[in-house]
Amino acid sequence: MYNLVMKDLKLGINPLFFIMPVVLGALMLVPGWLYFIVILYFCWITVPNMFGQFRAQNDLMFTTMMPVTKNDMVKARVLVIVILELLHMVAAMIFGAINLRLYPDPTYYFFGPYLGFWGLCFVMLAIFNVIFIPMYYKTAYKYGGATFAGVAGAMLFAGIAQWIGIQSSFVSDVFNGSGAHDMALQTSILIAGIVIFVALTMIAYRMAVKRFLKVELQ
Repeated sequence: MYNLVMKDLKLGINPLFFIMPVVLGALMLVPGWLYFIVILYFCWITVPNMFGQFRAQNDLMFTTMMPVTKNDMVKARVLVIVILELLHMVAAMIFGAINLRLYPDPTYYFFGPYLGFWGLCFVMLAIFNVIFIPMYYKTAYKYGGATFAGVAGAMLFAGIAQWIGIQSSFVSDVFNGSGAHDMALQTSILIAGIVIFVALTMIAYRMAVKRFLKVELQ
């Protein structure tokens, strides 16, 4: 499985997608922006282009000729997705921390780049994964509908979460007010988001394996 992961990272993915997390992460330096968009770029740009490239390279047929199981094929691809997601998250978090230093006394209308916000971003990516990955592995070939559904789910969560953050004074205080400086609270939200991300991604992987085992490869 390690070789499958390295195949994707070295041969299957355009090197541009390893630079994009830094380039897009720099958007965190825009003061008072809707920062969910920075992470959503992964869903909007990286995923459709990456899977389009796999399809153009006929990667599925090539991989089936290797001495690997369908289980390993799914596991390796899910790991690649997670690696890229974490690259986007880490880069954005670093620039988010710089943002907080550059603008020490900001007024945020949307969520500010505090730790709790990153917990919400992990949940957003988890929702994308649990929709996109199982849908894609119905065929392991057609990615358009799965991408659209995954993006719609992630954007719906981000929109609802941000709307609540604006409408609810309690939520606003937790993420942008006094609660934003409560490290115990912010850390707990971040950890909860990571746990949800891991759990839903594992569910997505198991669902994908079950579906992919039913796919007849020719």
